[in-house]
Amino acid sequence: MKLEAKNVVCGYGKKDIVKDISMGVSSGEILCLLGPNGVGKTTFFKTILGLLKVRGGQILLDGQDIHNWSRKQLAKAIGYVPQAHTPPFPFKVFDVVLMGRTAYLSTFSSPSKEDRDIAEKVIDDLDISYLRDKIYTEISGGERQMVLIARALAQQPKILIMDEPTSNLDFGNQIKVLEQINKLSKKGLAVIMTSHYPNHAFLCSTKVAFMQRNNEFKIGNVDEVVTENMLKKAYGINVKIITTTNSNGVKVKSCVPIID
Repeated sequence: MKLEAKNVVCGYGKKDIVKDISMGVSSGEILCLLGPNGVGKTTFFKTILGLLKVRGGQILLDGQDIHNWSRKQLAKAIGYVPQAHTPPFPFKVFDVVLMGRTAYLSTFSSPSKEDRDIAEKVIDDLDISYLRDKIYTEISGGERQMVLIARALAQQPKILIMDEPTSNLDFGNQIKVLEQINKLSKKGLAVIMTSHYPNHAFLCSTKVAFMQRNNEFKIGNVDEVVTENMLKKAYGINVKIITTTNSNGVKVKSCVPIID
């Protein structure tokens, strides 16, 4: 499946926040969306998800304009992982994951055995079976993020949208979440994620898009887009990109901020 944005304009009220954005991501690809606060990354996501109306251009799934799709139609095609949050009720982890099946339920119906089996399988696939019967509000931030990913995967989407999936996580849990994102793409899922950490683009992305103020937008592979000049222009700081070698002999790039 391929998600395409063609000359998309989106915003709130009478104000356009994002103008003339074009990009695409296909099955098995990871698109990492970078940019400073306030440039419209979350607004763009909300428009793809149908939470905001498209103000111009088109959003296409396999060539079909999704402008008039119902919430259920969208939920069956696109999964969403928000930033980690704490729900108002102490649900068990399994029940949170099972909520991902809501798009497949009719009004007043209960989850079927098939729905429960799908939720169980997703939990097993993500190696979080040990959390199954724990209270969601009582587990760690990294564990909650994995549960939110499981809930989205229970929708059986073709596209996964992740809004800062590593926010508020410690260094180890950030890497664990990125490893899972890589695994999901290898299984054929198309992933679009935002991050405030340019290094994440080097660790898991097929493509990178940079949104900047004044509606500047650039998309390409990570080496083309994540450059020292681009980072300085976007964030207003001096950055050095260095190259190291991992245990398999593969060269890996990373960003190092320079403080004078």
